[in-house]
Amino acid sequence: MSDIARLMAALAPKAGTFPTVLPGIRIFRTDSYQSRRPMCYWQGIMIVGQGCKRLYLEDKILEYNAQKPLVMTVPMPVECETFASAAEPTLVMIVDIDPQLLSRVIHQLSQYHNLPVTLELSRQPGLFLAQNNELLECCIERLLHTLQSPLEACVLGEGIVQELLFRILLTEDAAPLYALASAHSRLARIDKALQYIHRHYSDTVEVEQLAALVNMSSSAFHRCFREVTSSSPIQYLKKLRLNRARELLLQGVKVKQAATGVGYESAAQFSREFKRYFNQSPGSCAKTLEAWQ
Repeated sequence: MSDIARLMAALAPKAGTFPTVLPGIRIFRTDSYQSRRPMCYWQGIMIVGQGCKRLYLEDKILEYNAQKPLVMTVPMPVECETFASAAEPTLVMIVDIDPQLLSRVIHQLSQYHNLPVTLELSRQPGLFLAQNNELLECCIERLLHTLQSPLEACVLGEGIVQELLFRILLTEDAAPLYALASAHSRLARIDKALQYIHRHYSDTVEVEQLAALVNMSSSAFHRCFREVTSSSPIQYLKKLRLNRARELLLQGVKVKQAATGVGYESAAQFSREFKRYFNQSPGSCAKTLEAWQ
């Protein structure tokens, strides 16, 4: 194991996802291969200490590993495959993106550094792979050392997270992260619509309503939404509802209640779409998913 992997393993001694002493940072570990399966990725920076994970997003395939952290600028339903074994577990540190901290770092950076141009008009995907380098790796290792101690995390943690954002922003493909902090960019406007969807996914959500929310025509909204998420608004909403329903089923909620809870009026339709998406019925979901954790 590398030093970074050892530090992550100390914070995640067995398979699962573990909170750390610093809010907004978690460590994920799995000791076995996980085949391609649907799930939701949330807004954040995914730093691999060991192993690798492969994302499938419509017609795109992205692999992130110790050399290439993944940055999700918006929450997104994806399909994920994880390569791991008991001898070589996959270890990932997940760092939530604090919008206020991000804006502060970009404001400070703008005084000394040329920011990407035409962010408001340019097309930016909702995720990108950053290229690791010596300074970024040093920052990651110091953050993991700090997370071993509640005192150090309290005193030093936020400063190192701020440095982490700074180092990521200086990588080559970081324009989507700048766009997230630019209120009038396409990506930031779609992020605003996504926040609304995540708050109201169990309600009736109309595309025209979302477009009006971000001051776009319906056609422009459709186009920009797909640019950012690789999905149509309706596809995104359906995937989000099904992933939320899976979480409810894991909590022991009955199938009909889970369907109603995420906005389905017909339990039969919910069961058909759930089985098509996850390749299993809602009723058999819980036992299989317990093995995924």
